[in-house]
Amino acid sequence: MTQPDDSNRAEFDAYTANYNEEINKALNFSGLDIDFFARVKNDYLVDILDARQGGAAKAELLDVGCGVANAHKQLTDRVGGISGVDVSGASIAVARQRNPGIRYEVFDGTHLPFGNQSFDCVFAINVFHHVPVPQRPALVADIRRVLRPGGSFAIFEHNPFNPVTRRIVNTCEFDKDAVLLKRRDSEALLEGAGFDDISTRYIFSVPAAGPLLRRVDRLFSLLPFGAQYYTLGTNH
Repeated sequence: MTQPDDSNRAEFDAYTANYNEEINKALNFSGLDIDFFARVKNDYLVDILDARQGGAAKAELLDVGCGVANAHKQLTDRVGGISGVDVSGASIAVARQRNPGIRYEVFDGTHLPFGNQSFDCVFAINVFHHVPVPQRPALVADIRRVLRPGGSFAIFEHNPFNPVTRRIVNTCEFDKDAVLLKRRDSEALLEGAGFDDISTRYIFSVPAAGPLLRRVDRLFSLLPFGAQYYTLGTNH
């Protein structure tokens, strides 16, 4: 197995201790914080599982690029199981300490350390803009490999057309080398790997905390207004 690029791995290791602080610093002007966005994306993920996988409660999930696993404590009781991988060994060490009942592994950024058809759903939250562009197709292909037939892949990304998002990314030290993905970039990655039923929805047109505001947010989901979006594909 190849190893992750040393400079890339070192950069993520360096941010492990102050990851939340750096993100919250960039978010400060909005009055929101990293925990808010993590909670809402957990809710959207559970909604996806309920709609596509016949219920979140039995689904086995893999979080690609899990970092320090900020949101896993709030997700574990809502799904059948969850595992996480990251290129940063320092981040994985923190994740294991925080969540001793969850399996976390360091990986090389392309090859996932799991067998074929191991998961019902794989998700990557604000990860692919850190993945080197030439490496992205191989990672998506391996994600499909570990998905069971009928399984879903959900890629959550920043909306590069949203001015608030651009401000956050431009002021976040952690995102200084980010190469943002447009909707068509994410869809092309999934299509190229052989996923079917590909669709994209924009989120965070409003601060979608709770079921009511999430319903309002969905009213704008086909318009490129939201601060972020998610692209879904099915492994048929």
